[in-house]
This record gives sequence, structure tokens and C-alpha cells, in this order.
Amino acid sequence: MLTSLRIFAVNRQKMSSLYINNMCGCKITTRLRPSKPDVLLGKHYSSLPGLIGNDIKSLHSIINPPIAKIRNIGIMAHIDAGKTTTTERILYYSGYTRSLGDVDDGDTVTDFMAQERERGITIQSAAVTFDWKGYRVNLIDTPGHVDFTLEVERCLRVLDGAVAVLDASAGVEAQTLTVWRQADKHKIPRICFLNKMDKTGASFKYAVESIREKLKAKPLLLQLPIGEAKTFKGVIDIVNKEKLLWNSNSDDGKDFERKPLLEKSDPELLKETVEARIALIEQLQTAIHRVTLALTAVPVLCGSALKNKAIQPLLDAITMYLPSPEERNYDFLQWYNGDLCALAFKVLHDKQRGPLVFTRIYSGTLKPQSAIHNINGNCTEKISRLLLPFADQHIEIPSLTAGNIALTVGLKQTATGDTLVSSKSSALAAAQRAKRREEKQQRQSCEVERLLLAGVEIPEPVFFCTIEPSSWAKQPDLDHALKCLQREDPSLKVKLDPDSGQTVLCGMGELHLEIIHDRIKREYGLETYLGPLQVAYRETIMSSARATDTLDRTLGDKQHFVSVELEARPGETPSVTPVIEYAKSVSRDLLKDSQEAVENGVHNACLQGPLLGSPIQDVTITLHSLVIHPGTSATMISACVSRCVQKVLKKADKQILEPLMHLEVTVPRDFLSPVLADLAQRRGNVQEIQTRQYNRVVIGFVPLAEIMGYSTVLRTITSGSATFVLELSTYRAMNPQDQNTLLSQKSGTM
Repeated sequence: MLTSLRIFAVNRQKMSSLYINNMCGCKITTRLRPSKPDVLLGKHYSSLPGLIGNDIKSLHSIINPPIAKIRNIGIMAHIDAGKTTTTERILYYSGYTRSLGDVDDGDTVTDFMAQERERGITIQSAAVTFDWKGYRVNLIDTPGHVDFTLEVERCLRVLDGAVAVLDASAGVEAQTLTVWRQADKHKIPRICFLNKMDKTGASFKYAVESIREKLKAKPLLLQLPIGEAKTFKGVIDIVNKEKLLWNSNSDDGKDFERKPLLEKSDPELLKETVEARIALIEQLQTAIHRVTLALTAVPVLCGSALKNKAIQPLLDAITMYLPSPEERNYDFLQWYNGDLCALAFKVLHDKQRGPLVFTRIYSGTLKPQSAIHNINGNCTEKISRLLLPFADQHIEIPSLTAGNIALTVGLKQTATGDTLVSSKSSALAAAQRAKRREEKQQRQSCEVERLLLAGVEIPEPVFFCTIEPSSWAKQPDLDHALKCLQREDPSLKVKLDPDSGQTVLCGMGELHLEIIHDRIKREYGLETYLGPLQVAYRETIMSSARATDTLDRTLGDKQHFVSVELEARPGETPSVTPVIEYAKSVSRDLLKDSQEAVENGVHNACLQGPLLGSPIQDVTITLHSLVIHPGTSATMISACVSRCVQKVLKKADKQILEPLMHLEVTVPRDFLSPVLADLAQRRGNVQEIQTRQYNRVVIGFVPLAEIMGYSTVLRTITSGSATFVLELSTYRAMNPQDQNTLLSQKSGTM
């Protein structure tokens, strides 16, 4: 028996909800109900999967198409390369939207957050499900701004393929390299789409060469452009030796014609095509698919999303050359024997429905009203509803099988990166299978690690600021809002300042924290005040030191006594957490009961260094002596160790580490000199200056503290013609003069 299937479809005048109930497979009833006409800012949607007018296809084929017909893909690129516009055109030509959305107009489907519409950028990844020529495509449009790199990372983890969108006038840019490396990490097959072929300065040859030189990838040319910049009017299909021409009088790009290339009418185009086709002579569709999956080559297509040209061939390439879920090799699936195994890769909060968890199903079937076991959290939860995502619109469904991406309602404890299975017994059975296999191969690993899907690596924040509500009565509401936002965004860290008692926000950049502040106001109705933006420095030591400490305290009729001697020295290898060692003189029997308390004390002490109160890194702590009287509590042991660590860190030579950013500025050559002069004043170190078409690209490093507010200055000195990209490179030691200046500023003596 099928449960309720709700399809939310929006037409030009009203939003209709279609409820389909099939009782015992013999009765189908439908009920159309009008609702508010202003859904999604007036955006018009056509029928959703399986609906053609009022006709209904096979319910099973709507919800669960054959796995070979599923494509889980992402759109990734540098900011402003045209990812969202390309996605909008894909939705339009696949029949899911009836009008063309525009980033500048703020009416795109996937950029549905108010902050995205206002800024014209993608902040959160949006999942869209649609059909194209018999294939089910789950597409995710990801951010291009470096502050939201984690959004890209956690979505790539669940994709089977990706489309890298490049600006044909710029080729491979800084963030293109970042997302390409992320895709390499997850071994994701890709195709490249050279967008903006109509833009002034567009160069197909330059863009292809940048793929070869910067990405170290082998471009497999499937198309050639017919014209460039203002003369761009279509593409040549090298495989089929056809030219695709778009009607210049067509407003939406739906009208185009295929014509065979003839020597009589197109001698030059035919010559170019024949030359390009030589490289493909034995690598046609099946072979192209094979080398794409093997990551040995990258199919390259071109077009202009904004001018509505060559999006349909891109959709064809997605279905022909990118893999289905069954063509991807996941070793862990063998342990589950077809039972449920899924990964939660994103969490959103809905005011009415609570937490919404995006889940990729790797094996088995997910159903509403069923219990699932969270291996990471070691807890069991119940899924109340199951939805197919369509940006911020959702279709309620009765089940979903392997290969699909689902949106679940009712999971209160699940967070990003958690592995979900059908039950605890299923996890134990899978663990036993893995154990038997590894015993045969004479390998050993942690039982839990064998079952966990690879989660998401969360980068350390580089900015922080205090946040306060308008009144103390609103503090619980603010705590709730921040808790919800942290589940959605693991790169947002919230902590309490132990000295002032203030709440501190830690994030990936100025824009990141600005968006969080805005969301608290819009989504939770809270007025909050942010303190000055501050850089997340770190501290380390440059020399060794020893210290002892004793704690002797009587509480009630119980005496607590701890005596500690330890040494701190610079770490041999970089580590953001302290390395803890134990001298041979320390009793191993004593450590059995006290080691956890000792290590808690060390870690707590290293959270705040002696210079700025910043975290300590690259340090090794060695415990030389430990005396504990019977009955002493773990809390007292931790307190004594922590106090001793703080004492020894003060005795050692100390050093402040500052975040160093990799900077890439793209600027017209006429404004190069003022840009270089400004960077010199910011303690910048220019590594090289590249030529990119008519622009110059300045590549170098600059301390994060010197780059705050840089966008405003750059806009002023270049008349708004330059762009820049920042990415954390490393933490480096400050020179003595800069360190003294910083300490004086912090102490208020300057």
C-alpha cells in the first residue's frame, strides 16, 4: 500500500496540491486545492516529475527510476562563472520552469535565500530534481565564494559526477582550482562547460589551454564554437559532424537547428572539425563515457547560459558521459548486503517542519514512519516524512531506493556527516562481515571506522567576533538560533568567552559572519549586535621549559592531593592539538585511572595561550612526575595539570602565529600599479603576475589582519574593475616588531 504522495506544482495563477492515495492498489483519488498566488516571488513552474497536464505516469517510475537512469551531479565553479544561470537554463529546457530566472533580477530557483537574491551569489547549495530524456537528474548548485567552500565539500561527497563551469574569457580561476582539487579528492568524474562564449574577450583556445596547464587535465573536445564574443551563434558537434545554430530571434533559446557540415557551404568549419575529430576517432560515446569515469580525460563543451545557447547539448552530455550510481565503486557497500546505508550531508531548519536532513542513499530503501540508526551518534530516530527536493519546494513520497538523494523530516539528532543504517543490529552484522573479511586479509581497523562513510573535513575558522542580543531576556532565543545554524553550517563555531561571559562567533570570513548575522535577524526575528571583527591568531612556543604544581585541598571530610611535574617543548611536526607524552618514571598503574583527567587538563590549558588567549599549537607536553592521593577526584587532577601547563607555557619563549592568506587579484593592466602599491603597504608578498587576456592576475600572500575591508579599497583604486579571491594558506610566525605592535594594541598601550 502506498502512502500519501504530495506534489506541489505552481502554475501561472495558482499553486495546486495533488494528493494521490492508492488504497490496496485499486483506488486513486485526486483533489486540487488553490492556495496563495505569490509563491516563490511570482516564479512559474510547470509539471513536476511524472505529471503531463493532469496525466499521471507509473508511480514507481516517478519516484524510483532504474538506478542506471539516475545521475547525481553538481555544478561547481569560480564565483561569477555562471553556475546558477546555467542551472536555471537546465531547469527551463527540462520543462521544470516556464520562465527564465535571472541572478540579477533575484528570481532564480536555486538561489532562494533572501541573502542570495540580494547579493547575486550562491551561499547554500540547493538540490534540484528533474528529468531529461528518460533520465532522473539530481543536481546541486554549489557556491563559488571561498567563504562557503565547506558547502562545496559536503555536497561533492555525495555526487557521482560534476559539471565544472568556466568563464571562457578567464579560463581556470582561483576557486576553480580549489573545487577541482576537492573533486579530485573524491575521485569524481567531470565534464567542463566553457560558459560566456558571447562575452567580450572570450577565447575557446585560451580556456582549453588553461584546463590543460592549470588543472593538469586532458581536455577531450566534443564541441567547437561558431564564432566568439559578439559573433558567437552556435557550436559544432565534433562527434556527429553537425553544426547547432540558435535562432537569433528566439527569446528563450529553445529554437535551434542541426545542420550537417558540408565542404561546399562550410569549408573552414569542416576543416577545423575534421582536425579536432582525429583525436576522437576511436573515442566516441561509449569510449568517452569510459575515459571520463576513469578520470583520464575531461569532455569539454561550450556555450552561453545567459544568451540561452548550447544548454541542451550540455544536458545530453550529462546523461551520456557522467556515471550512474551503480558505476561508482564504494567498498563499504559489501558489508551491508543490500540493507540501508545512507549519508546525511546537509541539514536545514524549517520553522514548521523542524530539521530537514539531505540524505544520499547508497544501498537499501528509505521509507517514512521508519526508524533508522545513526552510527556516529549511536542513537535511533524516526523518519516522519520523506521528500524529493526541488530547491525550496518539496514532493512527499512513499519510499526512495539506492542512488537517490532524499530530504527527511523528523531526525532531531542527525548532523552533517552522519552515517545512517536501518538498525543497530544491521550495523553490528555489517561490522562482523567487515571483521571476517579483514581477518582473512590480516588487516586491522576500528570496528566503527569500517562502517562509517567518509564525513566532511571542517576547516578551522579564521575570523571571530562577539554577538549579543538586544536584551538578556533574548539570550535563550539567540542560543537556540545559533544551535540551529551550527547544525546547518558546521564551519560556524560558537563558544563562550570565559572572562567576559560573552558569546563568540567564529567563521570563515567577513561575508560568512555577515550572512549569519543577517539570518538571525530575518529567520529568527532577533536583533543582535556584533562586536568588532577580529583575526583568529594562534600561539606556540620556541623553547623548552619545565614546571611543577601541587594542589592540596580538603572538601568536607575528603582530602584531594595532586602533584605534577611536566615539560613543554616545540612540537616536531605541525599539530593543532598538543601531543602528550609520558616519561618512563610515571606509574602505568596510576595512569590507568587518571590518564583521561590528565589529558583533559592539558587540552583545556592549551585552548588559551599566555599572550593573546589564542589556542596553542605545535607543542609537545611530557609528564615527568604524577603523585595522586587515593580518593582524589578527576576534576582536581585536571585542574592541577591545567594550571601546571599554563605555568610552563608562560616560562617558555612564546610566539604569535598569524593566518596568511593566498590572494589572487584580477585587474586591468591600467590599474596594476596602484594595486601593487596598496599590497606593499599591507605586508603583502607578490609571487607572480600573470597575463589573462586583457587583464593582469596578481598572485601572492598577505596577512589576514591586513586584508579586512580590502574589497572597498580595491573597488576605489580600480574604479570597480578588479576582483579578488582569498584562501587560507597557512599560519606563520610574526616578526618581533609586528608581534610587539599587536600586543601593544591588544593591551591598549598604543
